[in-house]
Amino acid sequence: MKLALRIVIFAFVILPSLSAFGGARHFGFIYEAPTSAPGSFELENWVTWARTTNPEHSDQVSFRHEIEIGVTDRLQASIYLADWFYENGPAHSGSTYSDSALELIYNLTNPVIDPIGLSLYQEYKVGDRLFEWESKLIAQKNLGPLILAYNATLEAVWEGQGLAEREGEFQQALGASYEISPRISVGLEFLHEFVLPDWHDAERIRNVFIGPNVSYRHQSWFVTVTALAQPTNTPDEPDFQLRTIFGFGF
Repeated sequence: MKLALRIVIFAFVILPSLSAFGGARHFGFIYEAPTSAPGSFELENWVTWARTTNPEHSDQVSFRHEIEIGVTDRLQASIYLADWFYENGPAHSGSTYSDSALELIYNLTNPVIDPIGLSLYQEYKVGDRLFEWESKLIAQKNLGPLILAYNATLEAVWEGQGLAEREGEFQQALGASYEISPRISVGLEFLHEFVLPDWHDAERIRNVFIGPNVSYRHQSWFVTVTALAQPTNTPDEPDFQLRTIFGFGF
C-alpha cells in the first residue's frame, strides 16, 4: 500500500511540473494514429473499474500512471510508471503492484490529409513473474468532425514461476467519435477478443465488449470516459468496465 501511495504522489504532484501537453484522447480502449508533437510531455492517469457477477471473482479497480513523450514528429514514447489495482474479495484484499511498461508508437500516415492514417505500436511490460509483449496496427480516418479508428492487436504473455505459463490474444477494436464542439465529443467503442491459452484455441474463448464514450477537452487537460458491457457472458471476464483517463499537459 505504501508503494502505491508513493507512486500516486509522484504521478500527481511531481510530474506535472515537468510536462507539456501533447494531445487528447477520444477513446478509452482504442488508440489513435496521430502522435504527440516533438518535445511535448503529458501525464495521463487511468482508472478502470471492472464489475463482475461471478462469485469466484471480485470487483477490481485498476490504476495506471503514464508519461507520454513526443520524441520526433512521428515517434512517441510512453512510460508506464506503474500499473496497480485494488480489490476486496475472498482471495485477496488490498492494493497490489502489477507491472511497469515501455510503449512506442510510430506514425506512418496522417488521418486527415492521407487516405487513411496508420501507426505501428509496440509495448513491453514487466512485472512480478510477468513479461508481456504487445504489437498493434492502428488505423484512423477523420471525416470532418467524425473520427473512425481501428486497432488490430496481438498480445503474448508469459507469467508464473519461471514464466512457464503462456497465453496469447488477438483483439480487434473499432470506434467512432463525433466532435459536437471543439471541446466535447461522444462515440461508441467495440472490442472483439480471441483468447488463446498456451497458444491453443481448443477452448474457443471469444469475448465481446461494447459501449459509449465521451471526451471533454479544455486548454491543457482532458478527460475521457468509456463504459463497456460484455454481451458474451464469459465468466472469467468482467461484465462491465468503466474507464476514465485524465490527461494533463504543461
